[in-house]
Amino acid sequence: MAEQADLLKESLAAAGPEAPAGFETALAAEAVRRHAAFLNGIEAYRRHPYRRDLPPPPIVWSRGSTRLLDFRSEAEAIPAVPVLVIPSLVNRAYILDLTERRSLMRYFAARGLAPFLVDWDAPGPDEQGFTLTDYVLDRLEPMLDRVAELCGRAPVVVGYCMGGLLALPLAQRRPGSVAALVLLATPFDFVAGRSETAALVRALEPALGAMIDGAGCLPVDLLQALFAGLDPGLAARKFTAFAHTKPRSARAREFVALEDWANDGVPLVAAVARECLFEWYGANAPARGEWRIDGRPVLPEEVRVPTLAIVPGRDRIVPPDSALPLAQRIPHARLSVVAGGHVGLLTGPRARSDVLGPLVRWIRRRYP
Repeated sequence: MAEQADLLKESLAAAGPEAPAGFETALAAEAVRRHAAFLNGIEAYRRHPYRRDLPPPPIVWSRGSTRLLDFRSEAEAIPAVPVLVIPSLVNRAYILDLTERRSLMRYFAARGLAPFLVDWDAPGPDEQGFTLTDYVLDRLEPMLDRVAELCGRAPVVVGYCMGGLLALPLAQRRPGSVAALVLLATPFDFVAGRSETAALVRALEPALGAMIDGAGCLPVDLLQALFAGLDPGLAARKFTAFAHTKPRSARAREFVALEDWANDGVPLVAAVARECLFEWYGANAPARGEWRIDGRPVLPEEVRVPTLAIVPGRDRIVPPDSALPLAQRIPHARLSVVAGGHVGLLTGPRARSDVLGPLVRWIRRRYP
């Protein structure tokens, strides 16, 4: 930016002796205006009356803090296609059931599928020593069996974000128990397009590792800071825009619903935090074939079930360069690149037409 700065200096000098002082005054006034708009947006969000109030679905399996939620419609007249949906460990599962209108689970149920949602909740005493192997073997595999028991046939497994990475070894280890695999915005190559992130994680590993060991987890506040670092200006932009949104509008309610969810994170237990930060982001273990579940490398090439990978083209959390290699390495996987971002993929205004509708049709074609 040095050349642009020099041009600005020349422009100010050419404007006369009063220009620098006038420029500084205008700059300070603009900074105050933007700061005030940002604070007004935060205050408007805090005052907004919206509170999520959806009836809780039945719990059909639980262990420790993990629950399996049943979203099947009571009106089903014929056996429906079972679908097991796996969210990320670092955010609450209700992003997949955010509101009555913005709900992947309710959309599936309304179209005759039999959807079940994995609700990890915050780790409790039973999960404190967990690794990712424990989450797959002690939680996902029993839930897979429970869904098959309830519905009489193997389910389609849908993984969202980190949940897609957890679904991958499930399909690899239990091909007879997984009818098909769907990967939504799932990261895989953690260096592609972000080599500087890997270098930063490696440099910070001693300090972050000591913090994780001291706390016994990766705390929510640190997780939020890491996510915020992906786009430092996002908070200012979104709350400034919200300050000008009509409070009673559907747009305002949806903003508050999504922001409530984004601020309702959960910690990662220590061993899982180390796997995710240092093995995934630092060493790129999944793409290198070095990430293991129960001692077995997780290899996309060994997945034989029908697979659909949906990749958002404007995803900042999981850039397309990170997600695309996974689809390319699974034999005969179908790839769909769609407009939108990481969360808008499921909750945006075009989610139903661009993502959910085609997804249901793909599931039905492979599982009549």
